[in-house]
Amino acid sequence: QAGAGDLMNLAMDGDEALGWKPGKPTVFLSSPFDEREPMFSPDGRWLAYHSNESGRNEVYVRPFPGPGGKWQVSTAGGIGATWSRTRRELFYATLGDNRIMVAPYTVDGDSFQAARPTVWSESPFSLRPRQRSFDLHPDGDRFALAAAPDAKNVVKQDKIVFIFNFFDELRRIAPATAR
Repeated sequence: QAGAGDLMNLAMDGDEALGWKPGKPTVFLSSPFDEREPMFSPDGRWLAYHSNESGRNEVYVRPFPGPGGKWQVSTAGGIGATWSRTRRELFYATLGDNRIMVAPYTVDGDSFQAARPTVWSESPFSLRPRQRSFDLHPDGDRFALAAAPDAKNVVKQDKIVFIFNFFDELRRIAPATAR
């Protein structure tokens, strides 16, 4: 039985001048588990993704378009695999503490070998459910992400303000000017 999050290929037909049209979707990876967030390596030979096949989400790499083996990259849970375009490094997010990990890798023929991942940044960031939470800058040296709120400086939010007749209030505080 297929899992809820299988990986599919969607070939695109056409060119820049005539435009692109989607071809027929085909299955890349179907299993009883959830495979999510696939990302191609910069050279297009590898596909990184996360799967819950071990009982928790871990990052894996497979050759593209296949066939071939599968290599687990993360060691204590991981999501959001992101390839560096400048170095042979694969980044991902840890589970729970939301930190970025990096795993340098080597390729020997059809074999992928990731080194033991290390913490790239001790600073946690905010996860965005069902959306990519971070991305690597093309220079490979920095990320775009939302920093996690500092627990020491969090303002107590214990009040709600209701505004009735919102548009009347808006006209009062910002009257329209004649043109």
